[in-house]
Amino acid sequence: MTSPLFPPPSAAPLNALYDVPAPAKLNLFLHVVGKRPDGYHLLQSLFVLVDWADTLHFERRADGALHRHDRGDALPADDLCLRAARALQQASGCAHGVDIHIDKRLPSGAGMGGGSSDAASTLLALNRLWGLNWSRERLLPIALKLGADVPFFVGGRNAFVEGIGEILRPVDVPALRLAVIKPAVSIGTKEIFSSPLLQRSESVAIVAGFPAANDGRDADNSKPATAASFLETEIDSSGGREGNMHRDRQTPEILVQQLYEGWGRNDLQPPAQAASHEVSTALEWLQTRYGNSRMTGSGSAVFARVQPSLITAQETDTVTDPGSNPEATPDGRLNELPPGWVGRMCRSLAVHPLRGWADD
Repeated sequence: MTSPLFPPPSAAPLNALYDVPAPAKLNLFLHVVGKRPDGYHLLQSLFVLVDWADTLHFERRADGALHRHDRGDALPADDLCLRAARALQQASGCAHGVDIHIDKRLPSGAGMGGGSSDAASTLLALNRLWGLNWSRERLLPIALKLGADVPFFVGGRNAFVEGIGEILRPVDVPALRLAVIKPAVSIGTKEIFSSPLLQRSESVAIVAGFPAANDGRDADNSKPATAASFLETEIDSSGGREGNMHRDRQTPEILVQQLYEGWGRNDLQPPAQAASHEVSTALEWLQTRYGNSRMTGSGSAVFARVQPSLITAQETDTVTDPGSNPEATPDGRLNELPPGWVGRMCRSLAVHPLRGWADD
């Protein structure tokens, strides 16, 4: 039986869609590997969906008007959700409008892709609400114009990401438990990328079957790679950023373990730590409790991989629907956070909960 929240595609428009999730992402690593002539930095990263999510509700309007209603703190007047709705309306010539209600659960200025995820869920929901039934391929160019992270959420799979974020290679990542905290401070992306502390990474991952972003060939993205597909890794044997480069061919089993143990780094982390001591404090907070820590995106949220032995008994229940449990699973240790900080114990998601809302 089909859930009323997730009805099958229909040629006719629907009246409403409620409790639509917009999950966050974490960057398990993020390397800055170059810079384009137009000033945009080239990145390599592994994006992973997690079960901490905003919740959106959509009600179709017959007058073509687009309105957003905030259920929490007020968002910017013309946010990515409205821009996504306007872009899809203009591209499709659709005469319908929509009332969008947002229950904002994800912290802003965190580097977790909250605004981009909201925009992607808006595109996917309106594709269904308005009876467009466009393919994912048709939605992706609209997503890219909205922001570099939006195509990832529309794609709906964990992915190895290159370019400025628009080149995606689906990757199957082992299930992860992750403690995520966001300190009170928010740091502007522009501030991070303009920092003199930002350095180009000398570690470049090559996913098997996925050509480099700048080699002029097309990638076959029809099938996801596994984490074991990171079969070739450029590694600086000195541990630094200069010279001594060699190619280390590892077995798939070793590379899966390396990925789980936190291969790589976030090259945006040093500038963020310089911009705010709270980022360093948050990293130390997780390091003390879980033995590892790393910033996601351009910050200021940080996360730690949680080993099974550190998971408490209250966390054994499975969370499969971030829309029904948008606050993820609480961990008692996260209640010790300083005032103004927020945190959740999260699980990685194998696929976006709206993955089936657009055909490939």
